Amino acid sequence: MGNPLLAVDTPSMLFRAFYALPKSIVGPDGSPVNALLGAANLIVREVEAHTPRAVVLCFGPDAASYRTDLYPAYHRDRDEMPDQLTPQWADSRAFFEAFGWTVSTSDALEADDLLGTYARLEDEAGGRALLLTGDRDMYQCASDRVTVLYVRTGNRGAEEVTPEEVRKRYGIDPEQVPDFIALRGDPSDGIPGARGVGEKTAAELLRRHGSLESLLDDAIRESRPKLRGALLDSREELLAFKQIATLRDAGVDRPPDHATDWKSAAEAARERGMNRLAERLQTAG
Repeated sequence: MGNPLLAVDTPSMLFRAFYALPKSIVGPDGSPVNALLGAANLIVREVEAHTPRAVVLCFGPDAASYRTDLYPAYHRDRDEMPDQLTPQWADSRAFFEAFGWTVSTSDALEADDLLGTYARLEDEAGGRALLLTGDRDMYQCASDRVTVLYVRTGNRGAEEVTPEEVRKRYGIDPEQVPDFIALRGDPSDGIPGARGVGEKTAAELLRRHGSLESLLDDAIRESRPKLRGALLDSREELLAFKQIATLRDAGVDRPPDHATDWKSAAEAARERGMNRLAERLQTAG
């Protein structure tokens, strides 16, 4: 089947690294490079482990307008980008392109939409895709040809999430994840879900009805009065939550094969004062 495509939720990696590593990690000009260093380490670890045919780094706005149009409170409580992260974000394209990696951006759609589109393209082409992310919403992409590499807190590598793992964790199939999010809610995205419905109830309802739409069409027959009321009262809102959680086609093309350029990557790291990373990259090459 060949080597997989590695698609990266780059905002997730940069934010995670920024908060995980000390701001005292600075470049020659004294500015922090902790986010760039930490993100590079996370991605390189997976490149070394999986030898991808290409690496594509996905960027997009924090909150796509179609999602805030559906539900204005979506991502409303998220913090602004920290001042010390802004220049690292601006430098990230040049830094990561030095690795020979493709940087893919969208003005209208979020990074997760791009990841989902690359996963579908790779699947349709008969290849395999790995999605590096810290967002459980991406579990909806897990399939026989697509594995989610979920980055956990700590120093371990990403956890491989397969369809079987999604079923084991949540009791539902990957394609039901948007329905599950709509019902259970997602505090990190500002989605409240259905009143009084938690993880177990959401999974039980979806196993019984198959989809959110079928559940809502049959809600009048629900024997639990509070649950019946919650479903009937919030039908349109719940359908909007599912739309928010469902990935959209980003209209990108399948990237060509491109090996990591370890020598150029080492030079880029050294220019930014990341000497240990530079040595590691030089050795990898």
